[in-house]
Amino acid sequence: MNSKELTNVLSLVADGTLSVDDAKNRLKHFSVENIDFAQIDHHRSLRKGFPEVIFGQGKTPEQITGIMKQMESRENIILVTRIHKEKADKVLPAFQNAEYFEDAQLLWVKKKDPKISGHGKILVISAGTSDIPIAREAYLTAQAMGNDVETIFDVGVAGIHRLFAHNDKIAAAAVIIVVAGMEGALPSVVAGMVKAPVIAVPTSIGYGTAFGGMTALLGMLNSCSSNIAVVNIDNGFGAGYMASSINHVSFF
Repeated sequence: MNSKELTNVLSLVADGTLSVDDAKNRLKHFSVENIDFAQIDHHRSLRKGFPEVIFGQGKTPEQITGIMKQMESRENIILVTRIHKEKADKVLPAFQNAEYFEDAQLLWVKKKDPKISGHGKILVISAGTSDIPIAREAYLTAQAMGNDVETIFDVGVAGIHRLFAHNDKIAAAAVIIVVAGMEGALPSVVAGMVKAPVIAVPTSIGYGTAFGGMTALLGMLNSCSSNIAVVNIDNGFGAGYMASSINHVSFF
C-alpha cells in the first residue's frame, strides 16, 4: 500500500463512506503478513516508495506465486528478479498483465505503466554485448520505478570512439549506470566525462584472470574518477534501484 492508497482509505472513513471495521480489514496486513515461508513487507511502498522486490533465485515457483498473490491486490507493480525461464513459465499463467524478460531474468506484473516521477533521465551503458543482460536488469528496474531510461550498448574501451559518438546523450543524463566486465575500465572513462553520479556494475564476463568479475570489481573500486559508486558483481537490480533513488531526490 502506497501513500495515496492509505490517504484514500482514511478519507473514506472520515466521510463515512467506509466503515471502521472495513478499513480495519483493509489494513489488517498493513505492515507484515506471515505466509509461513515468507514475511511480506506490505509497508515498504509507503516507507520507501516502491514495493518489496522478490528475489527469485532459490525460491520455488510455488513460493514466488504465493508471495505475488498476496501482493497483487495491494500493489500496482510487482517485480521478481533472478528468475529463470523454467520458473517463470510456471508463474506467468497465474497472473494477468505479467511479462517475462528472459535476457534480464526479470518478471513483472503491471496493472498500469508506472508514472514517470524521476527528475531527470537515467542512462544505462554496457561495455560489451555480453554485458547486456545485466544492463537490461538495471534498465527494467529503473523503468519500473518510474524513471525515463535510455540505453547505449557495446561501447567499451576496445573501441572507445563508439562511446564518444554518444557524448551529447551522456552529458545530458542525470544518473548513469555503466556495466562492464573484463578489466572494468569503462566506468572510469564515462565518469571522467560528466558531473553526474555514475553507478558502476562489474559483471562476471571475462577470461580466467577476470576471476568471475573480481578483476572488474576491484578496478572499479580503485577508480580515480571521484563520481563513481560501485555495486556488487552482476547486480543490475541494485544499480537500477540506486539510480532511481538518486533520480527521485528533491531539493525543493
